[in-house]
Amino acid sequence: MENEMKLRSGATIRQLGGEEASRKNYLTRQTLSKLHLMPSGDPVAYDVAPDGQIIYYFDPGRVVEAPPEMWYFPNARKDTMTLPSGTVIERMSTKNAAANGYYTREKLCRMHYEVVEEPVAYTLKTDKSVLYFFDKKTAKRLPLNCVRCGKDIRYKKKLCRACYEEDLAVRRAEGDAHRSAHYHMAREKVLFFDLELTGFYDHDEILSITIVDATGKLIMDTLVKPQKKKKWKNTEKVHGITPDMVSDAPSMKELEPKIRQIFDEAENIIAYGVSTDYSHIKYLYEGKEQEAFRDKIRCCANEYVRYITEHRPDLSHASLTDAMSCFEIEWNGVAHTSMADTVACMKVWEVLFPNYYAD
Repeated sequence: MENEMKLRSGATIRQLGGEEASRKNYLTRQTLSKLHLMPSGDPVAYDVAPDGQIIYYFDPGRVVEAPPEMWYFPNARKDTMTLPSGTVIERMSTKNAAANGYYTREKLCRMHYEVVEEPVAYTLKTDKSVLYFFDKKTAKRLPLNCVRCGKDIRYKKKLCRACYEEDLAVRRAEGDAHRSAHYHMAREKVLFFDLELTGFYDHDEILSITIVDATGKLIMDTLVKPQKKKKWKNTEKVHGITPDMVSDAPSMKELEPKIRQIFDEAENIIAYGVSTDYSHIKYLYEGKEQEAFRDKIRCCANEYVRYITEHRPDLSHASLTDAMSCFEIEWNGVAHTSMADTVACMKVWEVLFPNYYAD
């Protein structure tokens, strides 16, 4: 047998005969039920019963104990039914079935699933007719319709292609208007900055800071001596700043008055991926001063993500290096140093906002 089936998870399983599955110690759902077990992972193989229903085989190493209410009733009578394939299934309540992810065919259909496996349990309706339950994990996921028009199959963002293109055109027009607007900002009042850190968390410390205004004038570029951290091997590989290089550098405490003065005189302060940098620089301020400082902050990364979402949905990465590559901008200096990254951020911002400045 060389037939294969692709599961909803993306895994591919082979069709096996009963004897071969037995040699591999694979278990059917019926056997698992007798052992008070249930599968915790995808099937590992399958077979087709004479009536065309799918019989799945499971790895005994990927099972868990079934809930007690499924089996721990020593005095209870267990009603069973034998399917045409020979599989024996037990009767259970709708509540217990749902607790195990078992649903009726109609319920799965409303959930946009197609039944391909034989029933795994059953119950009786008030008129004594049989109602079968099927396992949602092994049902086939059906394509969903567009949440807007409800007609065509979803393409992206829960929309069909036509609705997605229509929505994209609206968002693109709004984004283009935002980026091409005239903001009349004085270049001397717009600052770009970047920090290099000992690590990636709030408790890490600043190792260097660069501030440049929109004319390209260098306002500050200095190494910073951390007060607590003595080594930072992981980030040292990225920005190249060693403990020896900052041993004689000024501390952040010494630099704070000058940095505050620089930022206080600015109208906009821009960084790429501002959340990390802001979380380390915000401590220069407290209370309402911190709120005023935050209001000046602009994130170049967020604006770039908006741009590629509207114009280049084929792009999935949005680092500063990706932005430079997208706009075909050349680097000044070595990437991942505060100086090069600050200048790069300034260049990307100017491409995104060609009319940002008063001149």
